[in-house]
Amino acid sequence: MSHFAYRGNKLFAEDVALDRLAAEFGTPTYVYSSASLIENFSSYAAACSKHGRSENDALVCYSVKSNSNLAVLSLLGKQGSGFDIVSGGELLRVLAAGGDPSKVIFSGVGKSRDEMRLALTHDILCFNVESIPELHRLNEVAAEMHKQAPVSLRVNPDVDAKTHPYISTGLKDNKFGIAFSEAIETYKVAHNLKNLRVVGIDCHIGSQLLDDAPLLEALDKVIELVDELHQAGIELHHLDIGGGIGITYDDEKPVKVGDYLSRLFTRIDAWRAEKYQGKPITVLFEPGRSIVGNAGVLLTEIQYLKHGATKNFAVVDAAMNDLMRPAMYEAWHGVQPVLQRDIAGQTYDVVGPVCESGDWLARERALAIEQGDLLAIMSAGAYGMTMASNYNTRGRAAEVLIDGDKIMLVRKREMPADLFALESIPD
Repeated sequence: MSHFAYRGNKLFAEDVALDRLAAEFGTPTYVYSSASLIENFSSYAAACSKHGRSENDALVCYSVKSNSNLAVLSLLGKQGSGFDIVSGGELLRVLAAGGDPSKVIFSGVGKSRDEMRLALTHDILCFNVESIPELHRLNEVAAEMHKQAPVSLRVNPDVDAKTHPYISTGLKDNKFGIAFSEAIETYKVAHNLKNLRVVGIDCHIGSQLLDDAPLLEALDKVIELVDELHQAGIELHHLDIGGGIGITYDDEKPVKVGDYLSRLFTRIDAWRAEKYQGKPITVLFEPGRSIVGNAGVLLTEIQYLKHGATKNFAVVDAAMNDLMRPAMYEAWHGVQPVLQRDIAGQTYDVVGPVCESGDWLARERALAIEQGDLLAIMSAGAYGMTMASNYNTRGRAAEVLIDGDKIMLVRKREMPADLFALESIPD
């Protein structure tokens, strides 16, 4: 269910009216719903439990890059979540939020030596390695620290996720992962490096998938590799199938998490029964958008209504630096007025004040609005604040977390002085 809904003619986040938040914290402001976050995470946890998986048999590792606010990480960590990170900075965020490093998997194609040392110091669950040079670097760093690094290889199965090309990651011409045809030999290299301990296999083919068929196709190819590795004497302890399940931005009908996991576990159980006498394998997931995407909105105020010869513009105080997705992906986000007015509507492009023609948040939306009204840019919880910038010397938005009628400011708005505090003028 949506935890952003109208009561009377006002839009609420759980039990708090959004206009109250604008009055207290200003705009633009990101607003997140605790109930939505918990509900979305629980859809994964409940499906795992339904299929007899304890935390030792299945671990949901929330993708930190989708929304890395400490309050969000803390809330999910308390639900039992693990974390999928792609930088040393994200690991430090997880630790600052009270997350368990033994539930952290470290993905990404360009891990530095310092990042490897940081992760080894905190004994993370696993490194998802994406190239042979990375294997050798990690082996060297682990040797210097007198440790063995747990590794999983991210294998590129060359499966088309049928999503936006910028968020498709499983094709052979993508930068991610190790080519399927080279996976066995790469595993042999890893197996022979004495400061590495091969523990799993990883696969992530893309984001905003509405159909689970590509995910299950990728699973079949990963299973094929696990069997080949078994024949070669390399035993794996976990299988990481990645994330990627989409959300509803407009009229999309994404596969339900429970239905997808049911098909996935049925396939895995049949495979393990047939080939391994029922010996289980731990399953890891890396969801991000499907947990946090629809748990957040971007609250913004209309500065001007500009009526042109061919287009009308609602000029708001949020911009492409606050929400990059429309400019970067031509992504669609719903737009809802915080106050529903009984006036005639018009068609508007919702645009920001940044000095770029690409600074738009929504196009051709029918809205009954007046200057000074508030708008909620919907489904903005994922890849909103984490992709925000300071372009045009604009401070990043405030972030607020709602729990019922409780309001928590979980990130203060950046002020101009914050933006140049690290700069200096030479004498």
